[in-house]
Amino acid sequence: MYKQKTKETDNSVIEFIESVDHPKKREDAYTLLDIFAETTGYEAKMWGPSIIGFGAYHYKYDSGHEGDAPLVGFSPRKAKISLYFATGDTERETLLKDLGKHTTGKACVYINKVADIHVDILKALINQSVNFLQETYPNP
Repeated sequence: MYKQKTKETDNSVIEFIESVDHPKKREDAYTLLDIFAETTGYEAKMWGPSIIGFGAYHYKYDSGHEGDAPLVGFSPRKAKISLYFATGDTERETLLKDLGKHTTGKACVYINKVADIHVDILKALINQSVNFLQETYPNP
């Protein structure tokens, strides 16, 4: 049976950000912390060892697989900063076109630094993701 690896922890978000080696990436992490917290209204929580998440939702797929995940989040990784937004909503793709310099993976959006993107579009992506997930997976 599948065991969810990324769970909310009691680890300190500030301690995690302070452990980021590169000073500019650390500064960007604090900027993102402020943007995500202000936009969502949720307190930042650590999810697993390296994801800073905001809010939470419970998902259950047709396959029976279920778990909990943050509504949105980010992680200041060594190579790039990973941004976590919901997938499956066409509005996401429209917003990403105007975000600025980024790349995408399966579910992640990767940026080098906050200065490369449009913060107003980032806020729109955060709101879009939160709204989409809360509509898709309403709290029981």
